[in-house]
Amino acid sequence: MSHQSLEDIAIQLDSESTRDRMVALASLRNVPAEDAMPLIKKVLDDKNLQIRSMAIFALGVKPTAESYPILIKLLENDPDYGIRADAAGALGYLEDPRAFEPLVRTFYEDTDWLVRFSAAVSLGNLKDPRAHDVLIQALDSQEVVVQQAAIAALGEIKDLESVDHILRFAQSEDWLVRQRLAEALGHLPTPKSISALQYLEKDSHSHVSEAATFSLRQLAQAE
Repeated sequence: MSHQSLEDIAIQLDSESTRDRMVALASLRNVPAEDAMPLIKKVLDDKNLQIRSMAIFALGVKPTAESYPILIKLLENDPDYGIRADAAGALGYLEDPRAFEPLVRTFYEDTDWLVRFSAAVSLGNLKDPRAHDVLIQALDSQEVVVQQAAIAALGEIKDLESVDHILRFAQSEDWLVRQRLAEALGHLPTPKSISALQYLEKDSHSHVSEAATFSLRQLAQAE
């Protein structure tokens, strides 16, 4: 990208028009991370929450050495729960092992379920087996989406010890929970996983039965 077009984006990010700033931010997807960072930082404190959210997402998918400390600061200090959730999610994209402890702390301490949900998802993205305890606790959340995130994350970290804990969701009333279970079991090669997947293959919801079939195939190929 030419210097001029980067300059154009910078000017557009200063526009009074929310739409102009949004378009400029979206156009950074074609810009190398090091060039994009100063422009992303221009709108991290934008008055429009959607633009702030887009900028935080960009920090995760356009990582530089600055991304991690900025995201940690937002996760731990921003008063807006949506921004904290975005920061937690972006840390998962970075896949930086340093994020493990801040994400665990966030899950235990943040009062908003959306932030805890994002933290659980990102703990799965980190693929760190130390997440076992916090994710098992997340299974008992009163928020179904947090349970879904925890089930998926336990599959992501390939936590064989979690199989007995997550099998209780095989008859959940929420088909998305059952689907997440079917997907997670595809990463957890145990006899109980195979038995549960054969049961889920007969599920009344097509998304669940298809996920179970795919996971059984995945486990067979792994052998």
